[in-house]
Amino acid sequence: MDHHWIVSGARSAVITLSLAMLLAGCKSTPPSTDDSSLNAQVQSRLSADQNLGGQTIQASVSAGVVTLNGSVTSDTARTIATGDVAQIAGVKTVVDNLVVQAPAASAAVATTPAAPVPVTPAAPVAAKIRKPVPVMPLPPPPPPAPAPVVRSTPPPPAPQPAPVVVKVQPPPPPAPVEHNITLSAGTAIPVRITQTLDSATTQSGDKFTGAIATDLIVDGMVVLPQGTPVTGHVDAAQDAAHFKGNALLTISLSAIDHKGTHIDVSSEAFTKQGEGRGKNTAEKVGAGAAVGAILGGILGGGRGAAIGAAAGGGAGAGANTVTRGQQVQIPSETVVRFRLLDPIIVRVTTGAGTGPHDNSSSSLEHHTDQ
Repeated sequence: MDHHWIVSGARSAVITLSLAMLLAGCKSTPPSTDDSSLNAQVQSRLSADQNLGGQTIQASVSAGVVTLNGSVTSDTARTIATGDVAQIAGVKTVVDNLVVQAPAASAAVATTPAAPVPVTPAAPVAAKIRKPVPVMPLPPPPPPAPAPVVRSTPPPPAPQPAPVVVKVQPPPPPAPVEHNITLSAGTAIPVRITQTLDSATTQSGDKFTGAIATDLIVDGMVVLPQGTPVTGHVDAAQDAAHFKGNALLTISLSAIDHKGTHIDVSSEAFTKQGEGRGKNTAEKVGAGAAVGAILGGILGGGRGAAIGAAAGGGAGAGANTVTRGQQVQIPSETVVRFRLLDPIIVRVTTGAGTGPHDNSSSSLEHHTDQ
């Protein structure tokens, strides 16, 4: 009897050792750590498990961590799926995101009605008479409270946005452009004399001053603006002399000062002459002699007439000797138009606020030569 138990124990030990060695041999194979291989094993294990048929399970593997998503019909299916995946070699962790959802209700199945079960009538029970219980009338309900009156107030108008002011920068002025304008010979330069010239006091060679009387415009550009200073000189000055002298003044333009530039000018002379005394003096002397002769004849006959004529003539001559001829003047503010003998070049700048002159004001003021 003891021998039988010994043999049985030996057999059990051999079987246990064999199983241990088999399991050890299976685990000796190094698990695959490749995520795509693990994913394939997980999908194969879940598909092969019959207990998970009809379950919607998606698996993803990342660095040995298996994440289960989807839905199952029971907690049992959820546990089976997690256990299947955990047994795969190389799986480090199983993240269970499965949701348990009850299966949809199946269509109603027609069943055969069961046979009626005969009911044995119960023995009649004597009716028990109860006294009626008096019913107390309920108090009337309170009247409903009046609904509050809600007065709708229109919302305040939305504030108007402030107008946006956009500052527009003016365009830059055009760059200045210089032009060399030639005033040809014969061009009339209107000059306003700014001092009085008198034949009685002015000497040949004296200088005088003036200014351009009106804008001088060429091709729509102001070449010489009004007020440009000029200078001139006295070519001849003749005082009214005894008996003969005709007073005269002869002047000409010599220079123009245009914006700090001195321009020499040669122009035709302008002459103003006074009335002479020669003929007038002879007439007055003759008239004096005639008057003297008449007076001499009355006083003393022929000899008296001769004496009176001499006296009358002498008186007339003496009167004309004291009186001089008429002097001439060129008063201040007189406008004289000098004509150029030689052409001159004037530099004119346009642009940058000095654009061409408006043609509506380009006409020159007309003055009669004095």
